[in-house]
Amino acid sequence: MRQGITGVVKHLLIINVLMLIGTMAIGNGEIFYRWFALYFPKNPMFQPWQVLTHMFMHGGVTHVLFNMFTLWMFGTAVEQAFGWKKFLTFYLLSGFGAAIIQVAFLYFQYNTGLTTLIESGISLTDIVNVLSEGKYNTAWVSILGDNFNGFVSAFNSTMVGASGAIMGVLVAFGMLFPESKLMLIFLPIPIKAKYFIPVIIALDLFSGITGQSIFSPSNTAYMAHVGGALTGFILMYFWKKNEKDKYRWN
Repeated sequence: MRQGITGVVKHLLIINVLMLIGTMAIGNGEIFYRWFALYFPKNPMFQPWQVLTHMFMHGGVTHVLFNMFTLWMFGTAVEQAFGWKKFLTFYLLSGFGAAIIQVAFLYFQYNTGLTTLIESGISLTDIVNVLSEGKYNTAWVSILGDNFNGFVSAFNSTMVGASGAIMGVLVAFGMLFPESKLMLIFLPIPIKAKYFIPVIIALDLFSGITGQSIFSPSNTAYMAHVGGALTGFILMYFWKKNEKDKYRWN
């Protein structure tokens, strides 16, 4: 396997860095986030293209550096195995899968609260108006109880980052190179990829369900990570079953 960065990985790195520079340089970041971050579909700020553009947006220098380092570290080997066309397809589909799972999780939180409020006698129109204006009635807190924060945060959520697509790439790496040894920064013990990557996914799933952060910031879209990993696994499973595929598209 040749050394050095591959074509698609290089261009993805460049695009992500340029998007961050644009975010920081124009309108103090607000304009780019308003256009390109992925908003909850019920939010008036949502636009269809955000399903794609959010993959190239990041929350800051540390965020983009960590994601791009991970993409370079694992994506190069996967692209070499796949070929550039298949790798790009895999990357984008993993990102779309991540967005779908995250939005589905948000819909669950949103619909749970919405149903409770409607059953309490509040009209759908009033609920939507209050959410859009951000002027929440204190009565909502008593009606929704523990579901209040999830309901409101789901409606106001935004998602940025390449993490979901990269989680798919990690799964592909683990399935292509299961014996490769990897290490966590805070746990410098070599672990084979076939064990390391499932543990990372399990921790994200735990954090997504419980809200308890293990090693990622508390505002991480954990279910997007799980969605990207799941999409990557499904793609790898079916591509591996297809003997004519042989993983690579030239």
